[in-house]
Amino acid sequence: MTKTKVLFICVHNSARSQMAEAFLNTLAGERFYAESAGFEPGILNPYVIEVMKEVGIDISNNKIDSVFDFYKEGRNYRYVIAVCDASKAEKCPIFPGLTNRLNWSFPNPADIKGTEEEIISATRIVRDHIKVEVEKFIESFKS
Repeated sequence: MTKTKVLFICVHNSARSQMAEAFLNTLAGERFYAESAGFEPGILNPYVIEVMKEVGIDISNNKIDSVFDFYKEGRNYRYVIAVCDASKAEKCPIFPGLTNRLNWSFPNPADIKGTEEEIISATRIVRDHIKVEVEKFIESFKS
């Protein structure tokens, strides 16, 4: 069985897209192959690393990638899913082949302000919402 290739994109590839990639590969890696990339690659968000470890997923060694590098390499995906706001998603290049583009809008954990516990708590909420969307996406293939 050929795996369905999915690319998750966001601005820095430091939080939302990393979580979505990890959840899809963890929950349905036998059917999907997920990658993630950003428009302006940054550094992996330490709070995201922490909240993902809480659910048993270690992303601490994940690489930060550029969506434009993937495009230049000629990679193709069945689904390109933006996990940032729609205006940012419009910057994404058109990948070759039959690609379905989706947009799941989530708050950026990098923009969360407050005490460390408030930031972690808010990042957990984003994590949990991303997991729900990934589960719905997986479920949509069962019909």
